[in-house]
Amino acid sequence: MNNKTLKEACGLFGVFGAPKASELTYLGLYALQHRGQEGSGIVSSDGEKIYDYKGMGLVNDVFNSQEILSNLKGDRAIGHNRYSTTGSSSLVNTQPILITYKDGQLAVAHNGNLTNAFTLRSRMEKKGSIFQSTSDSEIILHLVAQSNKNALVEKITDALSQVQGAYSLLFLADNQLIAARDPKGFRPLALGRLGKAWVVASETCAFDLIGAKYVRDVYPGEILSVSSKGLKSISPFPKQKHAFCIFEFIYFARPDSKIFGENVDKIRRRLGKKLAEEKSADADIVISVPDSSNTATLGYSEGSGIKTEIGLIRNHYIGRTFIHPDQRIRDFDAKIKYNPVKGVLRNKKVVVVDDSIVRGTTSKKLVKMLKKAGAKEVHFRVSSPPIKSPCFYGIDMPTKEELIGSNKSVEQIKKHLGADSLGYLSVEGMLSTSTLTRKENFCTACFTGKYPTPIEKNTGKLVLEKR
Repeated sequence: MNNKTLKEACGLFGVFGAPKASELTYLGLYALQHRGQEGSGIVSSDGEKIYDYKGMGLVNDVFNSQEILSNLKGDRAIGHNRYSTTGSSSLVNTQPILITYKDGQLAVAHNGNLTNAFTLRSRMEKKGSIFQSTSDSEIILHLVAQSNKNALVEKITDALSQVQGAYSLLFLADNQLIAARDPKGFRPLALGRLGKAWVVASETCAFDLIGAKYVRDVYPGEILSVSSKGLKSISPFPKQKHAFCIFEFIYFARPDSKIFGENVDKIRRRLGKKLAEEKSADADIVISVPDSSNTATLGYSEGSGIKTEIGLIRNHYIGRTFIHPDQRIRDFDAKIKYNPVKGVLRNKKVVVVDDSIVRGTTSKKLVKMLKKAGAKEVHFRVSSPPIKSPCFYGIDMPTKEELIGSNKSVEQIKKHLGADSLGYLSVEGMLSTSTLTRKENFCTACFTGKYPTPIEKNTGKLVLEKR
């Protein structure tokens, strides 16, 4: 993805019933690092006491000593990699959030965005609730604490019946780990097994690292409780039409993961192949914008018959520029992140494949860079449709006014980039690449402006002000 102003969905990992659960959680978060780089945290329990540690930065920077992990005792733990969609980039907003309330201690890790957070928070504050963070995830804990139900699962069910929007959640109490997913299933959440232990993660690549076996997805609308008595599942909410985030396939998830029941790598290859069918080009070579479009580029090459080459080298020590909260640093990163391979590009007609264009700033720099390196022609291809509307379900996206796809035609964008041609994948073409999910069960709001849930008037204001 160029012009990396989109931030990814957060990463969740949980384990119950495994010795040194915090170490497994650390490894799980390491595998999910691509889903958030602003902060990381782990909460563990030995059945009697809860332990927590969190900090700003990458997983390896936060948990930088064996002593830290050793102090996170117990055979159960949950962890979170964060980026800010709602809530500013600060330690107080790093998760899991741990509270003490009338029934003891409870921690939560959240991936997604609540679309009625503004109303819920305003109502609570008027009644005297005091919030420690600006994260919408804390609202869920307040609702749990205020519930008059008895068992924890009942309290969580009561709380979630009052929220709207996207949530994949992990809760940890002394004696149980609870996983929950919203009825529309916006964000992925998978269940796995490691020996006799249960594990839960945003993506299956986290299972691969620790040697766990994927069992199934946590179902949309399901609440799973894991305790010493085993696994218990309930589906307390009315069934709703699913709205799986198509952007998880396009960009967010790792290509070696399985989400929404399908292998990400296979979907991305199909996206690239379909793009070649729809937007062919007369060119000598096809190159990717590493690393997120690598797989789609292979698909484009297969579909077009154009030889793939490595035309851009990515500096992997910069990090993913879109995920940094400071725009000045993002701008600096973009200048040093890629370097052209001049011997490959010189006197060649080049197709460059990327997964999306947000504002177009970095894409424009790349086209200029490729031509300066000797490319005869640069044909820009995008393995998704133009992004026209902001997301309110867990992607930190610019306002509608800032999105180049919302304000310019494809021809105008082509001229802005300085490309010889520009082609996007169609919405229909994008949706045709899934073999297991019907096209109407994907959320395509960022491309079509058709939101699968009501969006409160102040939702955008809350997201922009709090992040």
